[in-house]
Amino acid sequence: MASSASDPRRDCAPIARELARVAFPWDTTRSLELALFRTFASPRIGGLLHATQEFEARPQKRYDDTDLIVSEIIEHGYDSDRGRRAIARMNAIHARFKIANCSTRRCSRRSGSSRLHHGSSAR
Repeated sequence: MASSASDPRRDCAPIARELARVAFPWDTTRSLELALFRTFASPRIGGLLHATQEFEARPQKRYDDTDLIVSEIIEHGYDSDRGRRAIARMNAIHARFKIANCSTRRCSRRSGSSRLHHGSSAR
């Protein structure tokens, strides 16, 4: 359990785990659903999903696979062996599509990374 002495930078993984599993499990599930909805609604990603027929053919599989990968990261931390493998697997699955981080949100032209990296910070 996260204590008042927790350091947000140092203890971010256990804090996230506590919030997702104990404090806000219902909200965490809704957050995943809304995040997927927002992603699928972006013109670039929606078009890609339509072109590959992934969302029409296997919508539950898309949700379940995403849930499994995100759960691995939350449960074990992004800096654990299992967390790093989950991130690597997610990047490998999506690598052939050349999806930039900017595909699902507004961002500046300066954003260059197209993959999730261990230790990356949200902007």
